Amino acid sequence: MEAALDAALALLPRRHERVWVAVADGERSAWRAVGVDEGADAEIGSVSKGLTGMLYASALASRDVRADTRLGDLLDLAPSPVAEVTLGALATHHSGLPRLGPIVEGPSLLKRQWALWRRGDNPYGEDIDGLLDQARAASVGKAKFRYSNLGFSLLGHAVAAALDVGYPEALRARVLAPLGLRDAYVARSEEDLRPGAIRGVSRGGRAHSPWVGAGIAPAGGVRMTAPDLGALVSALARVGTADAGLVPGGLPVDPLAVPPGVGPWAGALVPTASVGKRGPAASRIGAAWMTSDVRGRRVTWHNGRTGGFASFVGVDRAAGVAVGIVSARAAGVDHHGFVALEGLRDS
Repeated sequence: MEAALDAALALLPRRHERVWVAVADGERSAWRAVGVDEGADAEIGSVSKGLTGMLYASALASRDVRADTRLGDLLDLAPSPVAEVTLGALATHHSGLPRLGPIVEGPSLLKRQWALWRRGDNPYGEDIDGLLDQARAASVGKAKFRYSNLGFSLLGHAVAAALDVGYPEALRARVLAPLGLRDAYVARSEEDLRPGAIRGVSRGGRAHSPWVGAGIAPAGGVRMTAPDLGALVSALARVGTADAGLVPGGLPVDPLAVPPGVGPWAGALVPTASVGKRGPAASRIGAAWMTSDVRGRRVTWHNGRTGGFASFVGVDRAAGVAVGIVSARAAGVDHHGFVALEGLRDS
């Protein structure tokens, strides 16, 4: 597996000086931290949505929630339109909610974007009450695919409310611990950052503040180490080979019917809705996780980007191989991840 790590790292441009890389092939896996200590942790950005999707899938399987459970049943959102949005619609980005909620208190969105560009400031930071205020003020559009940070933030907090704990505790119990992500955590404020927390830089090299906030946490607030990334891709690769005769790729059509020996979180990988694209490269979505035809193969994946980090996690379920890349520079690593996945499969 060391050769596979070398090959993945060789794909990255030199500007990616601080990176976390992990690869898995069936039961074999390996990880490496380059330019940072082994225990250093990084922002994974919207790959956090993939973990929140796994949390939702686990809660579905345990019947703590249903796909048709309304947000208003779990969070204090009445009598706003968003209270009627279902968890299933949120999980597939079909809620009709905008990408971000309207700013109710604090600096305007324009001022936040300026501070992000000018000084590298964190554009988020709302607590959960602030998130709920934004949700109450949000308009709900047509039920079609529309990527929404607001929606996934609400999904994570709603599922946690159904479990009667906070989001960090719910994620730890239902996803992080079962998958063996021992050091991954949610940073709700800068005070939550651990000594090994790395601060990233923009594509051009400008230092950025950490993207923390209790409200946005389920959509982009998880941090992890290289061993955590290794545990995640290892779990994904094992799902791919579990009972692969059931359907190509080892997962059924029904997210609740995961193969024996696989955790209920794996239901998040099962695509259940379209993202609205047409043609042979059309993608479908499960609970956050995209499934796309890439370079002649079907890949299930998610990516992420914050002010200072870029991330990609992907799995070819039929082949049982998976790759994860996180860089402390906000320059996309998606292409390199897909190519690394192809190389791992063909090696």
